[in-house]
Amino acid sequence: MTHACNVRDEAAHWFSRNRDPEQSAEERCRFEAWLQADALHREEYRLLEQMWSAADLIPEQRLRALCTAEVRPLPVASRRRFLQGALAAAASVVLAGGATYLFDPFSLRGDTFVTQLGERHQVTLADGSTLDLNGRTRVTVLYGDDRRLVRIDAGEAMFSVTPDKSRPFVVEAGPGRVTVTGTRFNVRHDAQEMRVAVESGQVLVAGGQGAASRPLMAGDGVRVGADGSIGPVQRIDVQAVTAWRQGKLIFNDVPLAEVAAEVSRYRERPLRVAPEVASLRFSSVFRSDDTNALLTALPRILPVKVRTLSDGSNEIIPF
Repeated sequence: MTHACNVRDEAAHWFSRNRDPEQSAEERCRFEAWLQADALHREEYRLLEQMWSAADLIPEQRLRALCTAEVRPLPVASRRRFLQGALAAAASVVLAGGATYLFDPFSLRGDTFVTQLGERHQVTLADGSTLDLNGRTRVTVLYGDDRRLVRIDAGEAMFSVTPDKSRPFVVEAGPGRVTVTGTRFNVRHDAQEMRVAVESGQVLVAGGQGAASRPLMAGDGVRVGADGSIGPVQRIDVQAVTAWRQGKLIFNDVPLAEVAAEVSRYRERPLRVAPEVASLRFSSVFRSDDTNALLTALPRILPVKVRTLSDGSNEIIPF
């Protein structure tokens, strides 16, 4: 218990320091080393981030009212005391809403939309913005007086955002965040990364602490890694990226490993590929609801064959 309490104090210290605009690079490196040293460090810090997000959603007057003298101040800088009070305020709202809210700050404060394998669905929001959801997608929508927030827990969505400069539209997806006022863009959240592709307008993509934000224009795409690092902005084929909206999979000279990963999103079991053929390049167009046709066609296009494994999944191997 003592160890957990110490870690909690250390997490609060680093959470406070990381919000100092004058934080040095050396101190940032010390924080990263602390974060990677123990899974408990990462868990405590993640919980602070979730609770701080909850506090950020509470109206300022309400937050100040909740930050009362009941919270015992710590003998540290005033920034740390405010952090403790704000987190305590968030926690009071969290606990009032139930334990589920504690681990999922938006679950009781917004609308959640879920699609299953092979299902696509369009959602029209209160301001007229629309979300086109790909299969196996889960999003939570929360609208407030000063911002519009959508969190993608998993999956992919195409956004058409109604302009409103007074209320930025924010999309959170794993390690990254996209902020816009009005535009059309696609966001995909996989276990390892977030991908953003812009069809029209402009967006700002942010990653983890210390990563510089990237502005994206129409035709741009970028990836945010699981560690919050932002890759280079690249020109992409937006039509190919968003072809899922028409039920299509478009591959244009991409490695077979990437083809297998994409096709797996539309199958009950993952499609595997042997390392010997993973780098072979592939170009074609298929229906996303008939990936078996792709498996049938592959041996006619490339020197490979497809075998069925004992668990019912398939693997692409050398011919």
